[in-house]
Amino acid sequence: MESKDDSGGLRCLVTGATGYIGGRLVPELLEAGHRVRCLARTPEKLRDLPWAGRVEVAKGDVTDAESLGAAMRDIDVAYYLVHALTSGAGFERTDREAARVFGEQAEAAGVRRIVYLGGLTPAGVPEQELSAHLRSRSEVGRILLDSAVPTTALRAAVIIGSGSASFEMLRYLTERLPVMVTPSWVSTRIQPIAVRDVLRYLVGSARMPAEVNRTFDIGGPDVMTYRAMMQKYAEVAGLPHRVILPVPMLSPGLSSHWVGLVTPVPASIARPLAESLRYEVVCHEHDIADHVPDGPGQPFPFATALSLALQRVREARVTTRWSSASTPGIPSDPLPTDPDWAGGSLYTDVRERDVDASPEALWRVVEGIGGENGWYSLPPAWAVRGWLDRLVGGVGLRRGRRDAQRLRVGDSLDFWRVEEIEPGRLLRLRAEMRLPGLAWLEMYVEEREGGGSRYRQRAVFHPSGLLGHAYWWSVSPFHAVVFGGMARNIALAAGRGPTGGAA
Repeated sequence: MESKDDSGGLRCLVTGATGYIGGRLVPELLEAGHRVRCLARTPEKLRDLPWAGRVEVAKGDVTDAESLGAAMRDIDVAYYLVHALTSGAGFERTDREAARVFGEQAEAAGVRRIVYLGGLTPAGVPEQELSAHLRSRSEVGRILLDSAVPTTALRAAVIIGSGSASFEMLRYLTERLPVMVTPSWVSTRIQPIAVRDVLRYLVGSARMPAEVNRTFDIGGPDVMTYRAMMQKYAEVAGLPHRVILPVPMLSPGLSSHWVGLVTPVPASIARPLAESLRYEVVCHEHDIADHVPDGPGQPFPFATALSLALQRVREARVTTRWSSASTPGIPSDPLPTDPDWAGGSLYTDVRERDVDASPEALWRVVEGIGGENGWYSLPPAWAVRGWLDRLVGGVGLRRGRRDAQRLRVGDSLDFWRVEEIEPGRLLRLRAEMRLPGLAWLEMYVEEREGGGSRYRQRAVFHPSGLLGHAYWWSVSPFHAVVFGGMARNIALAAGRGPTGGAA
């Protein structure tokens, strides 16, 4: 396919850029040297994304022929990544009309290729017998393939990555329920795929020859039951083996309510997903590799995809917007446009104080925290916490600090470690005490308009399993005293000059 872009890249239109796949595809297309235009009903939603300044944004909707036609002007490849993920009345009609308009406007604008990501459908099941969710995905793909524009229709089952609704359902069910009574669909075979592989196939599909107009099944190397996926998740996440008891009488409707009770995934999303899990969804071919070759170790095994998703989400979700740290740029990372329920549970305790002292004076107190200076809140409580940590094999408070006044990344600080420091601005500590999860403590200093400074403090906890949730709720009643007192006393110490860890 020849390009209209003198740089050698293609001009790509991405619909659904505020969604899970679209928001992660855009930076991959940019990295591949393509130019990107995003179609969005609400362009403001793209403003905080890390790549926002590198793309063109067009306001419009896939059901509006006029705005869609304008957005497709001078486009080589148009990505169709929008769906009505709901079980509400009329969504199939909406999907059908949007696909028809998309194909017509792509032809009128001279688009060279449409790339679509749909759902993998079971073999031997007539389309009319599929769940409404899968049936609509299949119909959209057929409409685009029947258009006058060559189309690549990729079909995937469960996508493994933070923000994917199917993956989030798997995550919450496994993390929150050590023993679970489940619907019979936990025994259904599925072929999951890592989000990195999905994006690789999407990017590679842009340069397929003009004569290619067909569907491609895409999946990882592992075919497994949903039960096996939950057990592998538990293993990779360091959780105990899960006890799973299937109950045949749990219908898809009832199971979606069960998912809604256990997880924060909305029932309107859980229901179509649960209905689709009744079917075995396994790839029938891997012809995509003829056009987008797999490299060594690709596609990723399920366990590797899980490890990447869990590792990166723990790191990236904790990255505070208070800092200038690099924004997430790896496909497994969370994005600002992801729903609140994506990325797993994350508990926070946030405190903020105005300080009658300069930012420099406040920073001196922040950087001097710990060791002989103490933690500015209930010294006996911190001492007891350190003693309990040593009792269970942790490091306790005995390590102190390397330097009484200065910190650097990697320094141990009692039972914390300095994970990030921006001198005069941000200190992030990662807990190394024994905990049923991961914990961070952030302290931030900024100049206040009109004089003085502002101190912000955030404690973050990423629980591991049911025990992690229980731990947070058991200690949260004391946070007002411990963390509230810390913020108050740090502000007071900055005002009078640091004098040590005040109670």
